[in-house]
Amino acid sequence: MAPTVILLPLLTFIAVLVGGVTASPSLKKSASTVSHNLNYTQASSATGSGRARIKHRTTSAYGNISPKASRFSKAVKPTEATTRALKLTEGSTKPLRDTTFKPTPATKAPKRTTVKPFESSKGATKTLKPTVKWTEVSTKALKPTTVKPTLPYTKTTTTTVRFSTEDLNENIDKNVERRVWNTKQSEEPPVFECPPLGLESLKVKDSQIQASSYKRMGLGPHRGRLNIQSGVEDGDIYDGAWCAQYEDQNQWVQIDAKKLTRFTAVILQGRGSIWSLDYVETFKVQVSNDTIKWKPCMNGTEEAVFEGNKDSDTPVLAILPKPAVAQYIRINPQTWFKNGTICLRAEIMGCELPDPNNIYPWQAEEGTKDKLDFRHHNYKEMRKLMKSVNEMCPDITRIYSIGKSYMGLKLYVMEISDNPGKHELGEPEFRYVAGMHGNEVLGRELLLNLMEYICQEYKRGNERIVHLVKETRIHLLPSMNPDGYEMAYKKGSELSGWSLGRFSYEGIDMNHNFADLNTIMWDAIELETDKSKLINHYFPIPEYYTSEDAMVAPETRAVISWMQTIPFVLSANLHGGELVVTYPFDMTKDWAPREHTPTPDESFFRWLATVYASTNHVMSNPDRRPCHNEDFLRYNNIINGANWHTVPGSMNDFSYLHTNCFEVTVELSCDKFPHASELPIEWESNKESLLVYMEQVHRGIKGVVKDKDTEAGIADAIIKVDDIDHHIRSAFDGDFWRLLNPGNYDVTVTAEGYFPATRSCRVEYEHYPTICDFHLTKTPKQRLREILAKGGKIPKDLQLRLRQLRIRKLRASTKLINQRRASQQHRARGAHN
Repeated sequence: MAPTVILLPLLTFIAVLVGGVTASPSLKKSASTVSHNLNYTQASSATGSGRARIKHRTTSAYGNISPKASRFSKAVKPTEATTRALKLTEGSTKPLRDTTFKPTPATKAPKRTTVKPFESSKGATKTLKPTVKWTEVSTKALKPTTVKPTLPYTKTTTTTVRFSTEDLNENIDKNVERRVWNTKQSEEPPVFECPPLGLESLKVKDSQIQASSYKRMGLGPHRGRLNIQSGVEDGDIYDGAWCAQYEDQNQWVQIDAKKLTRFTAVILQGRGSIWSLDYVETFKVQVSNDTIKWKPCMNGTEEAVFEGNKDSDTPVLAILPKPAVAQYIRINPQTWFKNGTICLRAEIMGCELPDPNNIYPWQAEEGTKDKLDFRHHNYKEMRKLMKSVNEMCPDITRIYSIGKSYMGLKLYVMEISDNPGKHELGEPEFRYVAGMHGNEVLGRELLLNLMEYICQEYKRGNERIVHLVKETRIHLLPSMNPDGYEMAYKKGSELSGWSLGRFSYEGIDMNHNFADLNTIMWDAIELETDKSKLINHYFPIPEYYTSEDAMVAPETRAVISWMQTIPFVLSANLHGGELVVTYPFDMTKDWAPREHTPTPDESFFRWLATVYASTNHVMSNPDRRPCHNEDFLRYNNIINGANWHTVPGSMNDFSYLHTNCFEVTVELSCDKFPHASELPIEWESNKESLLVYMEQVHRGIKGVVKDKDTEAGIADAIIKVDDIDHHIRSAFDGDFWRLLNPGNYDVTVTAEGYFPATRSCRVEYEHYPTICDFHLTKTPKQRLREILAKGGKIPKDLQLRLRQLRIRKLRASTKLINQRRASQQHRARGAHN
């Protein structure tokens, strides 16, 4: 038989097999295309813009509304479509709308920032090769969010622009400066002559605080600390103030400074409660050295009466007319809110005087030996410090911006690596994020100190730091919410209160502002009977999140773009106001107020949380006092986030469900805004924790997924670990990192167009990863697709393989037809009888 006669049927079969990838129009018409509701179409516009469009659809959607309304409204009612959007189905070739959004930096006057989803481009689509590489993109063009339920997918391409290096010698935009720092107002907070004694920071012990009377234990004098937070229920043992049992002018609360102290000021606040309104309107102050004879603070010839509070939350400063030297100080309320009772929270400002009996004064000094810049840095000072670190260590540092805040302040990141600006094959990416809540400032200062410390120690040749820098690409974002920080900074550490600056300038709580992927996941689980068809990673951003009405902060968009651009492996976001490390999930099912809600990686998350908590000097102190209304010591200072309080749309959950990155939240201190004098102590308490946590990025397995024939890296291969229902994907050049506790694991890697590969990988206890590389073999279908796309000839071995597949398919079809005929004949005989 002539070769052309043999080849024609073979080509016809090939066209059907590869879904129409052939030069013949007639064969294209006969080809069938397998697709699904999460359609990952690689498309470029007909005009040649080259920007990729990712088409996918999620029907379970709701905006930033109350949990009750959003969970049970029609917009989020579980439907069959929700499940279809999360499982693999066949037969749909209709392109779906893109849900990738564009961040819009605020460079003009503030206005409501909205996001529009990309519309699908009309015209021809272009199939791209699976070896296309991604590089980092700016916030003006987000890396597409790609998801596929059960099979690998082909990578798409984008307009690739790197996060450009920032020149901090440039001046701040004048319009931004005018908006953020009104020239009529002082940029600097009030300067106190003396630091706080430490009621808020718990430096002052419970035994040092006494009172004339108190209503109950939960309202005892030990609760009279500035910014202390109450329990939910009245009558709780953890209530929100000291409250006197009697209502008269003879009530008092006093503090024993333990040493001779120069008292300069008193800061007062009302009761923290969602049920009661109680605060002191006027008060007097007395001092004593023995608690027997009390000397009143005088205003000239009369006893001074100080103005107190006008509400329960705003701290009020009362400066003593003349500093008083004594060991004890007493606050004596004179009038109080007429519909309330005598309740207060306080802080005392005072300078400890030298003790003449202590011949070794240096033994009592607290702090650190590290020579770092221990003070609070506003936006301008933060820029200066980051610039100085970059100039000191230009070979290992780089400063870039991931976007802008609502008011136009840049979100600066310090990158630390032996090759700044580059993703190195096999080197994991790590990030710390601080300042999500602008008034929780300790994380900001710790990251600035960490930059300085790593630079200094690297130059000194500290082996631990040198190894960390050479083996890890570190990204430090010290201020995610610079607008909120500036608001709190202007008031100062003692007068900013509990909530000023927490939210963005628009009033958005960014820790509730990420897309709620948990609800989508749980709705699909409830509806789907075949669990194997459910995705368990890389959940797509739902369409509601990109709509005009979505209240998504520009800061949140910038961080999401950052997450999608760089293949982060491990992260922690630093908060304040408590002493605990929380891990995902942060959101409970069915909106329960609190309930343990673990991820499939529960054991490793517990390890991560324990690593930080156990090395933190304050958290690990078994004798420490609870901060507010929760005793986390009984949990070893770690807790599942949802078991503390449910947080929909948290960064931890989003990071775990939408990217490869594992993330925890670290609550660093009881005091959200510690005084500058306390920063050296806080640094020493957290230094080891910050370092050892970063080192955990090297725990588990890592490797590179390559094409067996070409040795090219395969991007977006799915890495599955048996018995852990959460997969990850390989990065740009095929490298991957899977965080795991010590043990033996069966790991399977799949990629589109390749046969799966499985191998056993053992994770040791040492602080280095186990290397688990994979070489995948192309399927005949993929080989054929690539050959035909290049216009090449089909090799004999592939022709033989395709012929075998065709024969196997024909045999299966024949067997099925014979079975149907036999069944029909059997039914016919039964009907005849």
